[in-house]
Amino acid sequence: MERSLSLVFLSLLLFFNDCFFFQVQASQTTPRPNGKVRFKLIHRHSPELGQDPGTTLGPPSSPRERIKQLVYSDNARLHTISQRLAPRRKNFEVKMLSSSNLVGFPMRSAADIGTGQYFVSFRVGSPPKKFIMIADTGSSLTWMKCNYKCHNCSRDRAMLHERIFHANKSRTFKPIPCSSDICKVDLSQCFSLSRCPRPRAPCAYDYRYADGTRVVGIFGNDTVKVRLSGGQKIKVTDVMVGCSETIRGNFHDIDGVMGLGFDQYSFAVKAAKKFGDKFSYCLVDHLSPSNLVNFLVFGEVTDSSVPNMQYTELILGIVNPYYAVNVSGISVNGKMLDVPSNVWDVKGDGGVIMDSGSSLTYLVKPVFDRVIAAFQAPLSKFKKLNLDLGPGYCFSDAGFEESLMPKLAIHFADGAKLVPPVKSYIIDADEGVKCLGFAPTDWPGNSVIGNIMQQNHLWEYDLLNSKLGFAPSSCTFD
Repeated sequence: MERSLSLVFLSLLLFFNDCFFFQVQASQTTPRPNGKVRFKLIHRHSPELGQDPGTTLGPPSSPRERIKQLVYSDNARLHTISQRLAPRRKNFEVKMLSSSNLVGFPMRSAADIGTGQYFVSFRVGSPPKKFIMIADTGSSLTWMKCNYKCHNCSRDRAMLHERIFHANKSRTFKPIPCSSDICKVDLSQCFSLSRCPRPRAPCAYDYRYADGTRVVGIFGNDTVKVRLSGGQKIKVTDVMVGCSETIRGNFHDIDGVMGLGFDQYSFAVKAAKKFGDKFSYCLVDHLSPSNLVNFLVFGEVTDSSVPNMQYTELILGIVNPYYAVNVSGISVNGKMLDVPSNVWDVKGDGGVIMDSGSSLTYLVKPVFDRVIAAFQAPLSKFKKLNLDLGPGYCFSDAGFEESLMPKLAIHFADGAKLVPPVKSYIIDADEGVKCLGFAPTDWPGNSVIGNIMQQNHLWEYDLLNSKLGFAPSSCTFD
């Protein structure tokens, strides 16, 4: 894969109201290509992203800075999730994000406003142009820095050495008219603007992020070029993309976002329909050597090294564009924790979201308190440290051994069980410091299973059958 990588966040969280519901249906008319599409996912701290002059991505200066960057991004992301999902809850007030919520760490890049942690190479347009984008399971729209008919935009961005998608030069770019039903009906509840000066004028959008960053542009359809596992290049046509001509705020270091959320206009749903209605990803330990890679795949993933997959219900259409799961409880050393059942009810005030754009796992307060209590006895052998790092419990690792730690398991209502390795819930935070990989979040609200908890597993999103498959994996597929 080329060294220039398009940043596609596996989680782009935007401020917009509930979008329409849709159902994935199997395509019977369009023949599916043989093979699968594989993207290499690059973590924001990878050396591959730290090579460009002036970039704020790449390896942090210290382990403490690393964890602070991740938690800072998580805080912004959680706020946006709350903004996104709060309207469906009665008697729940979303607190506005103020500077006091984001103290202690300067804004560095788009990764710090809660859009995600992983990046990918992405080609769009005719002729195709390559971009560095954030892969985001919390975003519906795929968009990139762009110029359509803004005469001064390209000149200003050229001075900043930014990659720009010149939509007016792409033979296959087709703006969506503001008078169309797609703009007036489908997108009106999501993020489109109501203005329509002329029937054929492009449908416009205005995204606003937790820190006040604004992304303004127009909707269109264009062609994305992908490479199959056998080397053949094919085109995915009529992908909805956003041409973002005005960006005010902290969206440097990246070219745009690949939308992998559950929405009929997201790239995930569009590509999955072409490749078996499935997409998968596998994340290695975020502290692993750089020769071990994360990947995102559209199509069937099979490998003899993966044991039989467990499957659980993938709850779609309730908390769009997020992917929810039906958790029934958490056990520590085989003992189920005593928590109220309503904290798991995604149709009520609770529920659990799978989110590769969050690093830590965030538990609503009733669950978090009981998890911490269950770890008190085994952690009493180690000196507790009062550090302002973000995780809820940190301690000195003098004398630490993984075998001394209790086994944690997340139980799903249909019998599946995630048993993560100890390093996925007791994490290295600094030299001589370990922390539980959990942090509290407000109740009522959603708990979030973050990417560290998902590490060293293959995760398969079956959109047609509403199933989530998972199995331990070394992420070493061809």
